Amino acid sequence: MGEPPTEISKADYEALHAFRYALRRFLHFSEEGARAAGLTAQQQQLLLAVKGQPGRDWATITDLAESLQILHHAAVGLVDRCERAGLVVSKPHREGRRNSGGPVNPESPRAADAAAGPAAAAPGGDRSRRVAIIT
Repeated sequence: MGEPPTEISKADYEALHAFRYALRRFLHFSEEGARAAGLTAQQQQLLLAVKGQPGRDWATITDLAESLQILHHAAVGLVDRCERAGLVVSKPHREGRRNSGGPVNPESPRAADAAAGPAAAAPGGDRSRRVAIIT
């Protein structure tokens, strides 16, 4: 049928634990920074997902759902809430397609910068370490 499961070594467990611990520390640090900037963690993540799109400063609902690993309708709701809060501007898709949504742009550079601030440095200020851990 299939291969028997491979036994996980103690070193593997320790590496997995260290990785997940580093992720949790970063997420906690990032959430604290979002709160200090007057944003919810979800608002911060959405703004980072929009501003972090390669080669552009906008994202479709489909882009955001994928980036945030949420369902399409959850991304629509989050964009709607962020738009009501004045954080983003949403526009209809130029082709009228409903499944992808139109571009979402940060309403103000200040909001996007506030979102990036907490995530721009790792705990202890070591940006290169944060990048190495995540990639």
